[in-house]
Amino acid sequence: MSLKEQITDDMKAAMRAKESGKLTTIRLLLAEIKRKEVDERIELNDQQTLAIIDKMIKQRKDSITQFEAGGRADLADNERAELVVLQAYMPAGLSDEEVAAEVAAAVAATGAAGPQDMGKVMGILKPKLAGRADMTAVSAQVKKALAGA
Repeated sequence: MSLKEQITDDMKAAMRAKESGKLTTIRLLLAEIKRKEVDERIELNDQQTLAIIDKMIKQRKDSITQFEAGGRADLADNERAELVVLQAYMPAGLSDEEVAAEVAAAVAATGAAGPQDMGKVMGILKPKLAGRADMTAVSAQVKKALAGA
């Protein structure tokens, strides 16, 4: 079963269970998937669907920060609830040690010798780690590894 089919099944289950918060979030996700498919005239695969979910998670995290800074705890709580639903579709995250090992392997594979090789290393890591690790943290680890190289 593809990820998109699983999301659709979860929407049906949320309807039956009358879980309005979860249902709203899943409908937003499916609308974004459908929009991407219509705009690009393609059928999204699981990797592309995960990219959309990852983007929506980043948006929710940013919104939470903004709402808390503005003193709107009620809106921040809504975003947190959506974040929980979206994160359920992401694959299990990698530990810091696993990310560090991937970074070290990518640096060795590219023969990177300094900060100017950051693009080469990230080019290898992004497809491997997308959706499984926070790419901002990965980028920071790559910078640290290349600074020491």
